[in-house]
Amino acid sequence: MEQKFCQSCGMPLTKELLGTNADGSKNEDYCIYCYKDGRFLQDCTMDEMIEHCAQFVDEVNKGLPQPITREEYIGQMKMYFPHLKRWRREISINEEAPDNPALAGVKDLIAKMADTLPVTYISSVDEEGFPCTKAMLSPRVREGIKVFYFTTNTFSLRVAHYRGNPKASIYWCDEAGFKGMMLRGTMEVLTDAASKEMIWREGDTEYYPGGVTDPNYCVLKFTATDGRFYSDFYPRSFVIE
Repeated sequence: MEQKFCQSCGMPLTKELLGTNADGSKNEDYCIYCYKDGRFLQDCTMDEMIEHCAQFVDEVNKGLPQPITREEYIGQMKMYFPHLKRWRREISINEEAPDNPALAGVKDLIAKMADTLPVTYISSVDEEGFPCTKAMLSPRVREGIKVFYFTTNTFSLRVAHYRGNPKASIYWCDEAGFKGMMLRGTMEVLTDAASKEMIWREGDTEYYPGGVTDPNYCVLKFTATDGRFYSDFYPRSFVIE
């Protein structure tokens, strides 16, 4: 059976360690030390919970082939805890609303990566339901941080995937800054003249000998709905409205 973990403190869950709901039934998400009678037993922040759990590093080391320090344990929890149900938070980024200072860094990071990194990794879903990823030249045009336009071959496998299933993701990686940005959304295949002319550049005949009207030249339009970024050793999810 799949091992479950407390969605508050991260400890492995067994039937004996399950917390309780208000009606006395077992709660499948939280342990007895975090959740009882339908409420959390600690009124704390995620960082405070991490500090509390750090005191048990010696117990953790009993099950590890290589012991870790308290600082290493805290670092691991800071990576893991944002994924737990109790601490999971999403940022909502509204492109039409005035900039929220707390979100400006996320928007700036997306824009910077899209505009400066030479490669974007795009993913599609094949006919068997498996994710397929390839490296692409970064977007030719973007509309804020929600819509991105790429060039590709009309007769490519990638286009066939998107026509069969528009679900997609794009990813940028800044190796030097140890930052990563993933956006999820949908990918449209555009073959109309206006879209093709919008992102056509001098020199593209090297890839499409027939010019802007080449039948093997098309545009991929990616529209983001949400995403996740990793920066400063900290992952965070967000939605784009």
